[in-house]
Amino acid sequence: MALIGGLLVQGIQMFLVLLVAPLLTGWTRKLRARLLRRRGPSVLQPYRDLARLLRKEVVLAESASWLFRVVPYVVFAVTWVAAALVPTFATGLLFNWAVDLIAIVALLGTARFFLALAGMDVGTSFGGIGSSREMMIASLAEPAILLVVFTLALFAGTTQLSGIADYILTHQVGLRVSLGLSLVALLMVALAENARIPIDNPTTHLELTMVHEAMVLEYSGRHLAMIELAAALKLVMYLSLVACLFAPFGIAHGAEAGPVALLRGGVVYLAKLFLLGSALAAFEVTIAKMRVFRVGEFLGGALMLGFLAALLLFVSRSM
Repeated sequence: MALIGGLLVQGIQMFLVLLVAPLLTGWTRKLRARLLRRRGPSVLQPYRDLARLLRKEVVLAESASWLFRVVPYVVFAVTWVAAALVPTFATGLLFNWAVDLIAIVALLGTARFFLALAGMDVGTSFGGIGSSREMMIASLAEPAILLVVFTLALFAGTTQLSGIADYILTHQVGLRVSLGLSLVALLMVALAENARIPIDNPTTHLELTMVHEAMVLEYSGRHLAMIELAAALKLVMYLSLVACLFAPFGIAHGAEAGPVALLRGGVVYLAKLFLLGSALAAFEVTIAKMRVFRVGEFLGGALMLGFLAALLLFVSRSM
């Protein structure tokens, strides 16, 4: 019975992130439009877009190989696994042994690698530009997030997400400079990885300024639906990561927690998720997109913040 209960709770978490991902995207778009004094699309519009794309016929270029057709499903599956592994409303679930920060970074790197290959597979100029820019961003974003992982591992003594969340909940952490620097570095990396302003504009139609969208211009139908859903899941994953590592209050302790604790954890998680989505929308309307050549400086700042956080914690455990 314990095994069945563990599988049930783990399955609920997997499908929770899948169902809430388009809703979070719709919420950020709606709030951003309202802040710009526009009516904006419905919060449920991403669900309608995905349903429409799934009904459409797939159009493939003559030069597209089998890799181009397989990549959308690989990217979706890998991103879904990464998002489902991050503790949302409970820690210590059945697959807790696999909930490792290094594994999350590896899964995201795998999805990025295949998507960049797909962008170059057809041979269009925009796909090549988008892939090269994506790899340039990844070359700085991945070391920055690994430094954040190193800082949290020094702090909590483990790289498992459940262990870090439980450590913060059960110890008097207080305000620490190293954790603050790690949080800022993680937020900067999240903006870059999700192609958000100021790194990229997810609603742009200018091919020369695209990063993520340039790689998926040739996709259509159900393939594009998989790519769009994977992008929404990636945003949920990063916001869940921020909530789990730096604001784990309200989360249930272990899968053996009662239904009331699990339900309370789910409500608190959804509140934190949409609060972070609101902060993202508010941030995007107050800042302009930067030039592509300034992205290196932006992510270099995240890399330096991660390095300083690890250095401060290594020098003094009280910082």
